[in-house]
Amino acid sequence: VFVAEAPEGLVGRLSVARDVHPASRHVADLGLMVAASHRRQGIGRALLHRTVEWARENGVRKLELHVFAHNAPAIALYESFGFVQEGYRRLHYRRDGTYFDAILMALATLPE
Repeated sequence: VFVAEAPEGLVGRLSVARDVHPASRHVADLGLMVAASHRRQGIGRALLHRTVEWARENGVRKLELHVFAHNAPAIALYESFGFVQEGYRRLHYRRDGTYFDAILMALATLPE
């Protein structure tokens, strides 16, 4: 887990979990969250940059994530790092009784 802190406390975190199965140990799943009050300030970009570095240092060849299909700023951020859409998951998230679609994105060009 990588975190971003500000004087008021934790404002962002990126968790990354490597798959434990031998056939897919080269894959890691990530989840990024930045507090609404601190978005569009480079925090997500910095956390993602550090995670890509970590992946390269640790033999991870593929990073993958899910993102709300309507979250255009996050999708643009991931695409700027080279993530591409690999799938679409209908009704994948539930928030306040409403279901939302998710896009599965991945960055699979990390060197071994």
